[in-house]
Amino acid sequence: MEKAEQLITGLTEKEKYQKDNEISDELFQIWEDRVKVALRDSLEIELPYTESGELKPRNFAVYSYQTYLIPGEVIEAKFITDSSFTLVFSELYKKVKDQNKSFERVKSAEGETKKLRFEVQEKGLYKLIFQPEIEANTPFHIQIKKSPTYLFPVSNGKNADIGSYWGDIRDGGRRDHKGIDIFADRGTPVVAATSGRIRFTGEKGLGGKQVWLRDRKRRQSLYYAHLDSIIPGLNKVEQGDTLGFVGNSGNARTTPPHLHFGIYKSKQGALDPIGFVYLTEDAQDISANNSEFATRLKVNSAKANFRNKPASSNSRVVKTGQEGELLFVQGKTTDWFHVRDSLDRSMYIHESLVRSAY
Repeated sequence: MEKAEQLITGLTEKEKYQKDNEISDELFQIWEDRVKVALRDSLEIELPYTESGELKPRNFAVYSYQTYLIPGEVIEAKFITDSSFTLVFSELYKKVKDQNKSFERVKSAEGETKKLRFEVQEKGLYKLIFQPEIEANTPFHIQIKKSPTYLFPVSNGKNADIGSYWGDIRDGGRRDHKGIDIFADRGTPVVAATSGRIRFTGEKGLGGKQVWLRDRKRRQSLYYAHLDSIIPGLNKVEQGDTLGFVGNSGNARTTPPHLHFGIYKSKQGALDPIGFVYLTEDAQDISANNSEFATRLKVNSAKANFRNKPASSNSRVVKTGQEGELLFVQGKTTDWFHVRDSLDRSMYIHESLVRSAY
């Protein structure tokens, strides 16, 4: 109903928020301009990621996180608040090559849901932005994770079973590997990574005994090769159905049993399957974590490094702070505070380097 109303009125989610709450143009512009600040922020995170904090009215808080994603991965983000009435606007941006426009929006979530889900089509740097409503006054918890689009194609398989990756050299350099090899005991079930229709089963060429499964939703075909045997009579299958069993037929006769798994997309050819099946951790459930901490901090060390990631290693020093410098707390993740300084720069600082400003 709401989407239909937007089509009629021509209002965006944020414009509707302004209209429904009778927010002045001046105040709304200040709030909306915070997105420009978020787009300039350069925080980087590894997934899964969690953060807790507290929103204050007219604090104009905005949260921005960058992470690298590849095709086949699904990013899911939640901004959980104690108040079910608090609006949070979530948007996902992608880095573009155009020098005049560093990021472009690729997905927006409805304000009421506080959730965003996006299946990645193109590899690149993505930026996730959360913007709470102006009068938000509630504790919050952020959960960001990624997961594969497909089910792992070998029953009870794990990432460590992948022994050969996309692009590995084959035949002395005459060709590249156009998929991944998942090693398992002979006879281990091979399963449908997604629901679809079987387009071919049989034995031919280098792939030996093979199955082709069509994913109509994404206009691509899943290729299962070197099978020991195939389930007869396959037609329409559901995700998780057994298609056959791991073997080493075809040109894999001299190698240990494994599944060669490939993906071929219409008009594009072979795709790297790793993002579609690589298993990732779940984000920690922190919805019940109501730890309290100061909303303002001071640096308690003569010299303190602020970083672009919540980690000492593999992170970049954004700046070096001085003892007594005042910081505004955005949230906390593990033992790192997410803060903004007096110049409105978003950074991380370790908890050992700060103290409460009160």
